Amino acid sequence: MLRKDEKTAVIEANRTHETDTGSPEVQIAILTRRISDLTEHLKVHKKDNHSRRGMYKMIGKRRNLLNYLKKNDIERYRTVIDKLGIRK
Repeated sequence: MLRKDEKTAVIEANRTHETDTGSPEVQIAILTRRISDLTEHLKVHKKDNHSRRGMYKMIGKRRNLLNYLKKNDIERYRTVIDKLGIRK
């Protein structure tokens, strides 16, 4: 779970304009952060299948956002992939 200050930092680093809080780039960055936190949790708690299912749902949501961005603006897609280090 992201704390408010951590989430604010992620939004600040990935927003496209001054009041941006919900663009695909910001949503992808927040999901990426949550996925990485859950990945670390699941390395310790290997049998936590409830959290694993939630992580898979987040990965699917991020994939849909990336597909949307790729379809509508390929340059923004490439920028997000490079900035967040997502392999595709």
